[in-house]
Amino acid sequence: MTDAETEHVFFDAVLHPHRSLPPKGFLAVMIAVGVISFVAGIAFLLMGAWPVFGFFGLDVALIYLAFRMNYRAGRMVEHVRLTDKALTIERVHPSGRIQTWQLEPTWAQARMTVTARGRTLRLRSRDVWVEVGKFLPEEERESFADAFTAAQARRRDGMGLVGLETPQSV
Repeated sequence: MTDAETEHVFFDAVLHPHRSLPPKGFLAVMIAVGVISFVAGIAFLLMGAWPVFGFFGLDVALIYLAFRMNYRAGRMVEHVRLTDKALTIERVHPSGRIQTWQLEPTWAQARMTVTARGRTLRLRSRDVWVEVGKFLPEEERESFADAFTAAQARRRDGMGLVGLETPQSV
């Protein structure tokens, strides 16, 4: 048996940004915006304000660009895995670049911390802090932290470790 076969997984989560507008919805929105802008532009063109027509086209182009950038950012993925041997955090950026952290699982904690941007979720092991789930709503980050903490408690119990949060048997 190899080490990978004997490794126990206590927590395994894949995080990705939620996008509420599917591709067909995006197409419908762009067609609606394009038609409205074209009709309004024609109206201004008939009134003699021909430069306004170009600005309506520019608006459509900028809205399209904003949506494309949003969809590209939505390709980010984070994979958090807690085993008896390691806490592994893997982040795949929209560009395809991969960042990986391998942390000691014994000291791993999930903490909601207050920063200038609001409350963030950080996984900590000893002196290493990794922020995860930046793209998640605060409630989902808190839920993740609770689930991770419960998994860490199961890990401690399963490994025979005694932690501060482990109830004492009478």
